[in-house]
Amino acid sequence: DQSLAPLCTLCCCGFLNRTLAVVFMVSLAFAIVVGNVVTLTVFVQTRQSRTPQGYLKSLAIADMMVGVLVVPFSVYTEISLMVTSAPPIWYQGTSPATSSSIGGIVSPWQPCMLIGPVFAGCTFVSISTIFLMTLERSVAILRPLHKDALVTRRRTLLLILLSWAASFLLALAPLIFSRNFTLEYNECSRMCNYTPLLFGSQLPPDANILLLFPAFDFTLLGGTLAVNIVSFTSIRRYSRKRKLLSEGSLSDAGVAGGGGGGGCPHRPSFSDIKAAKTIGILTFAFTASFSPIAVFVLGNVVGYTWCNFSFFAFWILTGNSCCNVIIYSVRDHRFRKGVTLLFQREQSPPHGEKT
Repeated sequence: DQSLAPLCTLCCCGFLNRTLAVVFMVSLAFAIVVGNVVTLTVFVQTRQSRTPQGYLKSLAIADMMVGVLVVPFSVYTEISLMVTSAPPIWYQGTSPATSSSIGGIVSPWQPCMLIGPVFAGCTFVSISTIFLMTLERSVAILRPLHKDALVTRRRTLLLILLSWAASFLLALAPLIFSRNFTLEYNECSRMCNYTPLLFGSQLPPDANILLLFPAFDFTLLGGTLAVNIVSFTSIRRYSRKRKLLSEGSLSDAGVAGGGGGGGCPHRPSFSDIKAAKTIGILTFAFTASFSPIAVFVLGNVVGYTWCNFSFFAFWILTGNSCCNVIIYSVRDHRFRKGVTLLFQREQSPPHGEKT
């Protein structure tokens, strides 16, 4: 059995290209780590953030794992390939020095067996957490009176733990349910990729197991989109009634209904509506970043090797790990206030003088 090694072109593997790639990776890792450390610090330091919605921002932990483990490993490997004339012993699979007594080739321990599932698992955690955030906001919009009873801290934490367990179990599925896959550092994508083993020149019969990844993500993305449509339809209806009330068109109906709300006295708050729109933006950003990977995986299963495209596809998805922080900082006023208090802590009055 042989692994499906990538074709390293001059565009992918030139010295200048590797140098630029390392600079990009280091900058991205710094942005991911700093941004998500700030997010987690605001969550810990701000009491108002310790809500079910705040707990769902544990998405920052998955994003930070990408910046701490996945990207630095690619940086280390690229620098090793530039500095040393020989690649690491684990690079691209097998080494003749590790041959067994019966003539088979035994690979040394492959670090990608850890890094690859971590990256895949964190990707699945991202979309599953966005899906849970969408459900939480839909309850706040559609059933505002029952929100506190339906969405509790205990239920939220349980769902978060289940999503993490299911995500990493799915990330290990190709290795658990098939012996025809390995994980190798890909010269094109500059990441640890799942690689099917070749039998002669043919892909293994169960190569389509990799389609579980895009199927899982697009199923949750489809569910997230459907829930968002229902939520935004309700938001639009409330906004239309509020506009008519401001114009006095429904004043008589409001008096007759006794609630002053045009037959809907319990509308969701402005913060709930804005949070729902923020999650909608998160969903769009993740869909845009994951779609190139889905196309690449589909082509890889069919048998195509897209070297240049694979680099852009994988690193666009990696860049999504710092997009969430940017979206929070722009859209969430509580997060902006928490960041401001965090950096102005030294100028704040002593604890005894606070009200």
